[in-house]
Amino acid sequence: MNLDQALQTFIGESRELLEEMEQSLLSLGATTEPGEDIHAIFRAAHTIKGSAGLFGLDGVVAFTHIVESLLDQLRSGEQAWSEDMAGLLLSARDHIVALIEAVAAGEEPSTPVLQQGAKLATALSACMQGAVAEVADQALAAQADAASTPDAEDGHWHISLRFHADTLRHGMDPLSFLFYLRNLGQIVHVETVADALPLDGSFDAESCYLGFEIALRGQTDHAAIESVFEFVLDACELRILAPGSTAEQFAALADALPEGAARARQWLIACASLPAEAETSPTDARADALPAGGEVKGEVAALAASAPSPVQALPPKPLESRSVRVDADRLDQLIDQIGELIIASAGTSLAARQTRNPELQERSATLASLVQAVRESALQLRMVRIGATFNRFQRVVHDTARELGKDIGLIIRGEDTELDKTVVEKVADPITHLVRNAMDHGIESAEVRRQRGKSERGTITLEAWHDSGAIVIRVADDGGGLNRDKILAKAVDRGLVDAHRQLSDSEIYELIFEPGFSTAEQVSNLSGRGVGMDVVKRNITALRGSISIDSTPGQGTAISIRLPLTLAIIDGFLVEVGNATFVIPMDVIDECVEFSQVGHNDFANLRGQVLPLIGMHQVFGLGTGARSGRRNIVVIRHAGRSFGLVVDALLGEFQTVIKPLAKLFAGVRCVSGSTVLGNGKVALIVDVPALVDQAGQAALARASAASAAVSAA
Repeated sequence: MNLDQALQTFIGESRELLEEMEQSLLSLGATTEPGEDIHAIFRAAHTIKGSAGLFGLDGVVAFTHIVESLLDQLRSGEQAWSEDMAGLLLSARDHIVALIEAVAAGEEPSTPVLQQGAKLATALSACMQGAVAEVADQALAAQADAASTPDAEDGHWHISLRFHADTLRHGMDPLSFLFYLRNLGQIVHVETVADALPLDGSFDAESCYLGFEIALRGQTDHAAIESVFEFVLDACELRILAPGSTAEQFAALADALPEGAARARQWLIACASLPAEAETSPTDARADALPAGGEVKGEVAALAASAPSPVQALPPKPLESRSVRVDADRLDQLIDQIGELIIASAGTSLAARQTRNPELQERSATLASLVQAVRESALQLRMVRIGATFNRFQRVVHDTARELGKDIGLIIRGEDTELDKTVVEKVADPITHLVRNAMDHGIESAEVRRQRGKSERGTITLEAWHDSGAIVIRVADDGGGLNRDKILAKAVDRGLVDAHRQLSDSEIYELIFEPGFSTAEQVSNLSGRGVGMDVVKRNITALRGSISIDSTPGQGTAISIRLPLTLAIIDGFLVEVGNATFVIPMDVIDECVEFSQVGHNDFANLRGQVLPLIGMHQVFGLGTGARSGRRNIVVIRHAGRSFGLVVDALLGEFQTVIKPLAKLFAGVRCVSGSTVLGNGKVALIVDVPALVDQAGQAALARASAASAAVSAA
């Protein structure tokens, strides 16, 4: 993996860790045992800081170090958890997101981002006490030359480091650890140890022969220094001596180094790490007796010989990962190619049937079966759980509730429900508007809720489930519900409906989706301008979905969104109307029956139930087709109601590759797309929600009137 690939991996993993950090921060207030969540937040911050240090991202390291220090106080119990601290840490998390996104864009953070970071750093430092705050300020500055040169009395940390031979093969850069180490203080001196370089021609460019003796001045501790090298602790020899270490401790270090005590003494003196009394220590006397070439004899030689080889000290390789990251664009290309494969397979099947060759037909059927299996597997690659999208709304509810001054909680159900990634991306904005609208208009204030005998804490419920090959997403609140009379009065005032027209509750509630419609008495940052609900419906319709409202005065409102599982390939049913061919999605079809005319065309008797009929000829303005014989009824179910579509002929199931309509046909109603048949002809895909909206109510009215007339007769 090259550095660019490693950086992209870091960015992707950081985004995931920041999402987890946000979820843990939001859940802290609702749990009685916050310890595990605090540990999870700390681990996320620590991992991001460590990885950022490997890439020399000093700004990310410095700021994350402050966050990590405060979280460490929370872990140890030095700080108590509060809502104000939650808000501060959420803002800090957002700032880290901004820093990571700047890295992803290959740019430096903007001035406003840096200014915001400085303010947050000051606030975070104010939450800490004593030395921790000093360390935080030092980390934020990230200026190695800001510290003065240490004198002998102050002392400094001495770090002895030897990398194993396979360090480079594991993708680790030794210098990156030194760059990261600067964030803990000032590196006073570095001695590069290259004694392991072979002189006999056996040099291997992929092997690491380097070691370092480092003098570090800074207010840190042994654990912090060791954490710098946590990714290579099993692939290096690390020895750390604290400031003020005794001569005996330095002597033990010198004896332990494989290059010998004499060479070690030279490096320790160069780093100004040896205390004055060490000049006459027994270890130094023994070192002076060693040959100038650094040959190790006696006890030191035995110690060096017994040291484990670099290869032996390496840990076993971890098990191979069972997952792989794939760019979304590659998946889209794969789905497109499979769509073309399905069209080609349909053409092959048609040609095989026309030749009437049994063997060719059998091979064609086998090919079609394999193509269908490949199609289902490919579509599964783009299926993602909606839980990741739902969890984002924890933050939306948290921030919006604070802005509104309300106490509101979020309940999530069905987060394991899967649907196409493309649908997930496009449905997030409509759900966001519905959630915010429910909090602003639906949930009452705490005082009003008390007067109504409700809990002061309002609840938003966000849930999803599969239903007949589609996904249903429901946004519900336990607020005051929609005001039917107020909505109707506003609609009459705007001329949207006739004052004398009788409307059902569902028809009145549907009026809130009209452009510019709003019953809010005051305009706020969240709502009241009449812009939003019409856009929500338009976006859902563009996804071949539908939206419905159910509201009970005083108890709350529920808005349900019904969407197809995928926007790429669907199972369809071919029908013929006139000289045209249409595709009806299989997930809305209940059954097909023969159309028996018994003196009426407005409804059919389906096992004792009145079935309203929608004539496809009338809807699309088509004449009678060339086929003779009786017509057929395709029984569909939408929004809890059944309708019958009258067609000329049933042509059977068909794997439908959805092709979007050109802008020229953007105004065509009741059609959501097109597909190419095996014979090369184009078939239109019926937009069932739009078809029911346009012709369903009229069909219901005609069926009711005709049924009443038949009963009276």
